Amino acid sequence: MSEFETKTVETIPRLRCAITGLADLEHLHTIPKFPVFMGCVDHPKEQDLFADMSWNISRSSGLIQLANLIPLDVLYSEQHSSGVVGELWIEHHREFAHFIDAYKPDVVFEIGGAHGILAHEYSKIRTVPWTILEPNPAPINENAACFVKGYFGDSTRIPLNTDTVIHSHVLEHIYDPVAFWSQLEQQLLNGSRVIFSVPNLEKMLEKGYTNAINFEHSIYLTEPYVDYLLNLSNFQILKKAYFKIDHSCFYAVEKVFQTKKTQLPPGLYARNKNVYESLVRTHNDLISKLNYMMTGETRKIFLFGAHVFSQFLITFGLDISLVDSILDNDIKKQGRRLYGTDFIIKSPAILRNEVDPIVILRAGVYNNEIKRQILENVNPLTEFLE
Repeated sequence: MSEFETKTVETIPRLRCAITGLADLEHLHTIPKFPVFMGCVDHPKEQDLFADMSWNISRSSGLIQLANLIPLDVLYSEQHSSGVVGELWIEHHREFAHFIDAYKPDVVFEIGGAHGILAHEYSKIRTVPWTILEPNPAPINENAACFVKGYFGDSTRIPLNTDTVIHSHVLEHIYDPVAFWSQLEQQLLNGSRVIFSVPNLEKMLEKGYTNAINFEHSIYLTEPYVDYLLNLSNFQILKKAYFKIDHSCFYAVEKVFQTKKTQLPPGLYARNKNVYESLVRTHNDLISKLNYMMTGETRKIFLFGAHVFSQFLITFGLDISLVDSILDNDIKKQGRRLYGTDFIIKSPAILRNEVDPIVILRAGVYNNEIKRQILENVNPLTEFLE
């Protein structure tokens, strides 16, 4: 199924549902020998690690979750620039900054701020003390936030004067979301707020986006589960808002003394299982179609995305012997090797020198932005296989 090497990593078994704690998991599907890092690296391919991406589903909660977790120091060995490059991400950060400003925070503690772009965008609206806790800090030059290196956990101490905790596209990365919210509940005073953005995983998976769930997004954390976790930990939802139909959901929540407890809605098991099985069928069919279309093609064929998008297609069986190069707009990826492959990443600018090039593009919600950029700025005769 894959042409990757098979040096494997020791994983951490997840034996109980990440939401309910019940030992009622059943096997759903396994993608063998998947690269454990979804970015670009400089080390030799022989050092790359792989693991079976095996998914379980809870019979009671319906939560899809990884059966075996990658150690954090391996999974996040370095920053991979996700959420930095592209018009759509900048628009997300700006809109989220305005969503935050509706609650006029005085002192902010951000979990997993990566490059500090959100803090920078908010500083254009108001200036407030802003601390970022991040395992791999890579601050942009314009950032005035204070960075602290580390993961959020039992040893983390949120400053006492913090009135607002913020995180953006972090919750889906948390291995134990119940413990995460419990830690916030214990440390925050009643009336404190948590304002966060999470990917709209349900819409993403329904549309077949391959960046919805993976080694980093180890639980299929759709809205019913987010709402349940908040209720469980005594956080009251003040407002929800959506950024695009298939990108993100913004939450503003407040710590209260006690919430009226609710249950997960019925039918999640059947709904989630059906969506995941549809994703697998769709991509098996897609790979067969792409390999057929590429066979005998005389024009050069390129694959876009030095990220999990390409790793997913390749692991599912895309014939990479027919692919000339992998392209990406991120200059920090160009000239480096996509983990798990032999491909050295190139700029889409190389398409200018090609006659009617073909680009395989499966970048989910970012497809239209990428296509427009290539057709308007690089080569209007590019053909896309989606």
